[in-house]
Amino acid sequence: MRIGELAERTGTPRRLLRYYEEQRLISAARLPNGYRDYDERNVDRVRQIRGLLDAGLPTRIIRQILPCLDSPRTIHFPDPEPEMIATLRAEMDRMSARIDCLVRNRDAIGSYLDAVLARDRSAAD
Repeated sequence: MRIGELAERTGTPRRLLRYYEEQRLISAARLPNGYRDYDERNVDRVRQIRGLLDAGLPTRIIRQILPCLDSPRTIHFPDPEPEMIATLRAEMDRMSARIDCLVRNRDAIGSYLDAVLARDRSAAD
């Protein structure tokens, strides 16, 4: 697929897709006319990248962990840098805290919504 289709299917601007390619996060074959040709796997890959970026991971870390997200999973780091391990631990802790906060917020919204709907039902009776 061409870059425009990948951009449309993932909701990612073309400029960002080119950046992901520069950062070696995704790759594309080149057609004889020079256009990029992305295979279907890049749709999920771009979504994974966006999710990891939204979670706060830098592209240099994303590049290292992307192979771990493939099926079958391939986890191989011959010499993991202490900085990378510390960064991943910190990001995992930050994500866990964010998940906890999101769950609390979801539950609070659910309770509020339940109360509003119950009040509306009793007012209608």
